[in-house]
Amino acid sequence: MLGLKLPTDPRWVNIVEKNIEEILTDHAYCEQKAASNAISIIVKFPQYPDVVEAMGELVKEEMEHFQMVHREIQKRGMELGRERRDEYIHDLLSYITKGGDDEQQFVERMLFAAMVEARSCERFRLLSEELEDPELRLFYRELMESEARHYMMFLNFATKYAKRINVEQRWKEFLAYEATLMLKYGKKETIHG
Repeated sequence: MLGLKLPTDPRWVNIVEKNIEEILTDHAYCEQKAASNAISIIVKFPQYPDVVEAMGELVKEEMEHFQMVHREIQKRGMELGRERRDEYIHDLLSYITKGGDDEQQFVERMLFAAMVEARSCERFRLLSEELEDPELRLFYRELMESEARHYMMFLNFATKYAKRINVEQRWKEFLAYEATLMLKYGKKETIHG
């Protein structure tokens, strides 16, 4: 369903299991950044009322997810660490076509967001199937389903508002580029790294 060209090496879960506090901290900030991204979409593209409405709902949902992760951290007697730079996101952002008209910028932003959600969904699926902790397995299963919905929402908006841009072709290009990125990721206890 996701169309990702290079799956995460299942051994990534072994890295994660060695430092649950680190993955949960990274995950919490990923949720916060997803909310920030939705806010910036509202600011940048107010001409699409349905997008504005959907992003408003997404901000609430992502912040609820942040709180859920924070509660998991506290429940385990751990602390929310400091935010880190997400190299995967940085690399993915560098691929977005700069400039162009509103349509080009909108489609690029929607595909970027869809890609992040797709990879997060894939990682959450792995965690939900492979972690030893049954509570965390269930936790990530529920979040995986949300990521899948978000992924589809962003792709659908890109398709809906693209008049001159071939979204399917551009999505294939995003998928191919993201696969090259994944050759260097999957070696840290981070959601995308």
